[in-house]
Amino acid sequence: MSVFRRSPYKNAAQLRGMVAPGLITAASLDEVRRAIRPGITTGELDAIANRVITGRGARSNFQMVRGYRHTTCISVNDQVVHGIPGERVIQPGDIVSIDSGAETADGWNGDSAITIVVPGGDPDVAARREELSRVTEGSMWAGIAALASASHLGEVGAAIQEYIEANPLSSGEPAGILRDYVGHGIGRRMHEAPSIFNYRTEERGADVRPGLTVCIEPMMTSGSEEVFVEDDDWTVSTVDGSDGSHWEHSVAVHDGGIWVLTAPDGGAAGLAPFGVAPTPLA
Repeated sequence: MSVFRRSPYKNAAQLRGMVAPGLITAASLDEVRRAIRPGITTGELDAIANRVITGRGARSNFQMVRGYRHTTCISVNDQVVHGIPGERVIQPGDIVSIDSGAETADGWNGDSAITIVVPGGDPDVAARREELSRVTEGSMWAGIAALASASHLGEVGAAIQEYIEANPLSSGEPAGILRDYVGHGIGRRMHEAPSIFNYRTEERGADVRPGLTVCIEPMMTSGSEEVFVEDDDWTVSTVDGSDGSHWEHSVAVHDGGIWVLTAPDGGAAGLAPFGVAPTPLA
């Protein structure tokens, strides 16, 4: 019996269909960024993201994952990814990663994540957390920039790790790159093939050619890369209690170059330091 497998490569019309969910996802994160402050709960932030997504005629693709009923994943301090929104109250100086995604009525998906350090608290702790977030975000952009000229996805993972190694944390603590959680393809489903590792591997990975749409999402810690899943069966936290950071964008490769689907400017600002200019989809 033959097994049907959807190709990760899309035609021009399909790529254009992915612009709307990307921008809706970006809008949900922008609204959460504006709202986050000490005293607000992660559940309230989740509700804000949901209002943006449904208000634009889309739905949360996170809620379509079996067993998950929230719009976002919100991870605080030693939680790296997949934190469940709820009654937790945001405190001054917390480092908070918010992962959001939207699916439009025509079935296309967007997925993106940001990390925010909440103002206040111990200034030294806040500075260390800002640095962790900054290096994680920079490694994401390094990976996206590599995608513009890569022949295989393995080059993207190598670029992410090279950036992290070239920008060590000033605390002198080792920076961990999560190994068990990786980037992925995106399209008719939020999670599709191929996988994208955030570190060097011997695998070349999938071909990078027009029609490829992927989520590049490095996940870092300020200590050991060793993590565990908490009793809620979702939240991924560090074993040593070090802080976590997560950044993610959905990106399309097309005939003219690359375009970051979850950035209103297509990634122009983030890619500029790497000498790469995104090209809008035709």
